[in-house]
Amino acid sequence: MAGELIIRDLQIQWAGQLWGDGTVYAVQDVPGWEDLPSLDSGSVPRAQQVGAQPGRLLAQSRPITCTLRIACDPADWPTVRLAILTATAVQQDEQPLVVQLAGQQLLAFARITRRVVSTDTEGVTGTPIVSLLWEASDPRRYTVAEQSASAVLPVGESGLSFGGPPEVGLSFGGPPEVGLSFGAPGQTGDLIAANSGNTDTHPVIEIRGPVTTPTITLANGLRLEYGITLGTADTLVIDTRAGTVQLGGQDRLYTATARSAPEGLFVLPPGTNTVSFRADPGSTDPAAQATVRWRSAYL
Repeated sequence: MAGELIIRDLQIQWAGQLWGDGTVYAVQDVPGWEDLPSLDSGSVPRAQQVGAQPGRLLAQSRPITCTLRIACDPADWPTVRLAILTATAVQQDEQPLVVQLAGQQLLAFARITRRVVSTDTEGVTGTPIVSLLWEASDPRRYTVAEQSASAVLPVGESGLSFGGPPEVGLSFGGPPEVGLSFGAPGQTGDLIAANSGNTDTHPVIEIRGPVTTPTITLANGLRLEYGITLGTADTLVIDTRAGTVQLGGQDRLYTATARSAPEGLFVLPPGTNTVSFRADPGSTDPAAQATVRWRSAYL
């Protein structure tokens, strides 16, 4: 699991290795980890007026650098060297990079784009310096633990019990009386997704059938809606970051209705978010379920 080896501040976990205090890899600094990444500004000059019309600010990819000073027995340097070269080899896919600062572990998905290893007399004495550069295409840093919440389709309460037929009147329970019986509690069809970070995060949504025209809506009115019928064994997976909609590994993005927003716009802002699960009026099966998975995000 990402971050499971980290036990104190200024420690880094990458490619299964732990660097930092308590290891032979002393972390000197991690520039770029806490810095605000470069921003693309959508602002445009105001026509025949001073200033500009404010536009959206979108973060670019995050460069992260790290300087490691190796402190090992010179006899161990060949083994340590091979370990660091293996961990920092070029990979096409991004991997989890976890750093702990001020008691908080955060996760970024990145890949190594540069490595510099000193090859002078420091290598002979077992104290070489290794400089690394990662690039995180997604500039956000996330909590390591993924959160999830689920909801079923709305179910109304059955209401007051009058008994019968023939009706025998309201049921107060008892004796002794315990109050009016309103029937079994219903289901709201809503779930709560709390983003404790400071920037929007993209969730992954899984919708399990049986259900027709499943719809996921935020309190601000933004919705995802798909003109599809899911069977009991079907699960529709919506990755809002990747902008994909899949059923059994096959593309179903084309089932999005005209009322559905682009998947990439469906984000959970910082704070508490109410997410509603709805469907075609004829879909009432209690086995249908929507599950939202997310990580709180920081810039």
